[in-house]
Amino acid sequence: MATCFRLRGCLTLHLPTAPAIRGLRPRADCLVATTRPSPGPAPIRRYARGTEGLSSALLRTDGFVGGRWLSAASTFPVYDPASGAELGLVADCGVSEARAAVRAAYEAFCTWKGVSAKERSSFLRKWYDLMIQNKDDLAKIITAESGKPLKEAQGEILYSANFLEWFSEEARRVYGDVIYTPAKERRALVLKQPVGVAAVITPWNFPSAMITRKVGAALAAGCTVVVKPAEDTPFSALALAQLANQAGIPPGSTATGKVLLHHAANSVKRVSMELGGHAPFIVFDSANVDQAVAGAMVSKFRNSGQTCVCSNRFLVQRGIHDSFVKKFAEAIKTNLCVGNGFEERTTQGPLINEKAVEKVEKHVIDAISKGATVVTGGKRHQVGKNFFEPTLLSNVTQEMLCSREETFGPLAPVINTDTQKEPVGTIANAANVGLAGYFYSQDLAQIWRVAEQLEVGMVGVNEGLISSVECPFGGVKQSGLGREGSKYGIDEYLELKYVCFGGL
Repeated sequence: MATCFRLRGCLTLHLPTAPAIRGLRPRADCLVATTRPSPGPAPIRRYARGTEGLSSALLRTDGFVGGRWLSAASTFPVYDPASGAELGLVADCGVSEARAAVRAAYEAFCTWKGVSAKERSSFLRKWYDLMIQNKDDLAKIITAESGKPLKEAQGEILYSANFLEWFSEEARRVYGDVIYTPAKERRALVLKQPVGVAAVITPWNFPSAMITRKVGAALAAGCTVVVKPAEDTPFSALALAQLANQAGIPPGSTATGKVLLHHAANSVKRVSMELGGHAPFIVFDSANVDQAVAGAMVSKFRNSGQTCVCSNRFLVQRGIHDSFVKKFAEAIKTNLCVGNGFEERTTQGPLINEKAVEKVEKHVIDAISKGATVVTGGKRHQVGKNFFEPTLLSNVTQEMLCSREETFGPLAPVINTDTQKEPVGTIANAANVGLAGYFYSQDLAQIWRVAEQLEVGMVGVNEGLISSVECPFGGVKQSGLGREGSKYGIDEYLELKYVCFGGL
């Protein structure tokens, strides 16, 4: 699907030869600006403090190719973004390992595509069951390598497992068609067949869910896969490979995305990509302010603002603006607690690395220099170098970086707008990406009108959390191609074949 010159932490699944918090609760004990949080598996090459409490059975460091754990000539370190502690050294797979993984996946495909849909369904269901049985250990791995608060990590594991359950059921619902042609002696059939080996490249912010959402669909369709997880969070992927193997699954950012599309186009490969967004969050004068604030909190600050569907621009009509900003600031100060993801009170963990912190800081400094006002937050947090205070800015304009670029951090910039047309046509749709969009309104006519006008793939109406296994995930414009999850997700891994049956 794409040429990869450094395939860190690669794994192959092949055939053997035989949730989220919806409400807001006061947290008087933690104020943003003042609180200080404080058969058998191969052995881990190197332990650090950060691995304490993690499952040694699931914490793997080698690549998984052809049903075997394989080391590589070199390794790279993985760090806990909260403490900076080294979690371990992971196999740094290169060109030769990548080619071996693809060859193994292709050989497995020749058998896997012939396995019945019912059998594929059973394998995926076993993998789902094992994820549920190991959900606590899997969540701890996510928190250790991504910094995500443990409660959020536990929610991600359930979300991840549900994709396997969903596609185990969809495997048995891949239907074709019979078409009656004008010629009496002919019948036309439409078959759906697996595309082949799927190369799956996943990001670090949802290191488990982004794998199962893709791999579950691919395996259900009859494809085999080669997975390239993000080098920041490879342990989650390798843990999933371990469980997939136990289940008997037959041992089988935007600039990067554009480069991959270029390579895929050179050999006419089928491509499905989710490349991020720049989500608007619109609050109309008719909105229920309390509901809008609750939605803004979960939409903006989940995973410390590091999700591709996080609200990035808050467009608030003048009549409701001051009330919204005041209540939003109060909610941030009262409900958010910055700290290590393993601490129970923590709701905001670290950013993935210092580069991510620098980007948030750059956006805040740029906005202030151009007239924005810091309502709360605005600087790095005292907990550690990868932490940034949840920040709310007012008096934001379209010329500021935070209005034009995806921040991917805990920054909420509010733009004061006047008319219904302005935030939708002039601001919300001005971006060259369109993954998700949100708006709050009690006007039914306005709701229908705006939902249709927003140039995004997913819309939240009076709702800040929109992701669901059963619903199609994807965007428009430069936010990517195709859809994941839902009944449509499996189609990305299937080809249509027309068969004309004559002589009847």
